[in-house]
Amino acid sequence: MNQDNTVGLIPFTIDLTFEEARRRAEVVAALGPDWDPVAALRGEDEAYALLYSNLDDEQQRTYDLLVSAGVLPGEEPGRAATH
Repeated sequence: MNQDNTVGLIPFTIDLTFEEARRRAEVVAALGPDWDPVAALRGEDEAYALLYSNLDDEQQRTYDLLVSAGVLPGEEPGRAATH
């Protein structure tokens, strides 16, 4: 029995760039013409502000500690956690 089957193999490559572009186009199409990305981001900012509002002193210290450690994002524009 021949153990060297590499002779019969045919190289197979696929470029997923086109498929990723198609997938993204389908996502945007599914969002519909009424989707407003600016309003969506504004809503996320409002939800974030509400989530961390009215903290008591201990909660505020914990929040500040997590922000300084990079676990939670701060309040700067384009915020994102560093970890």
